[in-house]
Amino acid sequence: MTTTGASNRQVVITGLGIVSPIGVGLEAFSANLQARRSGIDVVQLYQGIASPDNVGAEVKEFTDESAKKVHLKDVRKSIKLMCREIQLGVAAALQAIEHGKLTDGSVNHERLGVEFGANLMLSPPDALSSACTASCTDDKTEFDGERWGQQGLPSLEPLWLLKYLPNMPACHVGIAADARGPNNSLTLDDASGNTAIAEACRIVQRGSADVMITGTTGTSLHPMRTMHLALWPDFLATGPHQPAERSRPFDRHRTGMVVGEGAATLILEERAHAEKRGMAPFGLIKGFGSACVVDKHGVADFRKALAGAMRAALKDAGMSTSQIGHINAHGLGWKQVDIEESRAIHDVFGDLASKVPVTACKSFLGNSGAAAGMLELISSLLALRQGVIPMTLNYDEPDPDCQPLNIVSGEPLATSNRVFLKVNVTRKGQASAVVVEAL
Repeated sequence: MTTTGASNRQVVITGLGIVSPIGVGLEAFSANLQARRSGIDVVQLYQGIASPDNVGAEVKEFTDESAKKVHLKDVRKSIKLMCREIQLGVAAALQAIEHGKLTDGSVNHERLGVEFGANLMLSPPDALSSACTASCTDDKTEFDGERWGQQGLPSLEPLWLLKYLPNMPACHVGIAADARGPNNSLTLDDASGNTAIAEACRIVQRGSADVMITGTTGTSLHPMRTMHLALWPDFLATGPHQPAERSRPFDRHRTGMVVGEGAATLILEERAHAEKRGMAPFGLIKGFGSACVVDKHGVADFRKALAGAMRAALKDAGMSTSQIGHINAHGLGWKQVDIEESRAIHDVFGDLASKVPVTACKSFLGNSGAAAGMLELISSLLALRQGVIPMTLNYDEPDPDCQPLNIVSGEPLATSNRVFLKVNVTRKGQASAVVVEAL
């Protein structure tokens, strides 16, 4: 069997954790994926978001109450140090730790590490409002920046900084799991998931760890983030009226991206180590790659970045395009990126580009930024255990501006090929890809 990279240490997936808009936990996520239930609806948990009609993909079951009593009950004393994004990430990791049986004494905690991806985290407006208005507003009710250092900053809640640092998910997970090995954090937005997998695999392959808790958490539902996204012309979806129909990757009538949130975690483990402790793997990481392409003005070239990442992943896996059973696409639903992604697939796959099945799971989940790639990867992994490729919702009419793609729609597609390519790209032109074989 082909191994990844220069090492002969194969890396397999032995545990999974999911906190998503279509379910918390593997069973709920898989059932709703199979039942074609969208997680996109009118948002209830966030106030003041700038998404059109307040539409987004939120994790409805994850409330302050359920976090304390269910999802984070084992670390509830630390919740006060976690913003919602961190809470989602730790909850997914705790699931994966249990699923991967990392606490049964079969793992040397000196050789257990953490690799976690996240967005840059933002404070909600109410966390800063009193400090800005009460301490730094002059007689004309205008903000006085010169007063911030001495008067504004000291009036913030004492734990403010710790609640919003993007390296804190890895810190909390490391403490909860007693993981004393390598502990790394990545902030590569949509490209974080595949890159975290790549980094974790290399750590295992070079012998620095036996097991890596590898996850991502992210949101584009945050009120401040939705305001930033709303500044991009035609970026956020405005229709159709029904929220569940609003995320339409590659469809002719799509109107933009749908915001979302979520978290996911994989337990990545050296194969011989997994076999020694009796763990049946879910999948094998075959290869990975990344690319970042911008022009001299700093404008992202999505096509070249995506193509470069896919070629690098295939080369690392030692595989040809004919061996790929399907592509789990970035499928953002924003016209420009969809068009460039379709062209990148044709650049890499050539004559096979219009034949290889393609799925886009943001149609179920919206875009959760850093968490999106790993959630989407897990959707393919779980579907392949049922012998199918997950379908794309709301793909009714191909966009003639896109290069022709074989989008899986209408219903999941039966398959016997268990190898797939997962690819993602950021708005800044950073792309990452990973080749996975479901076992």
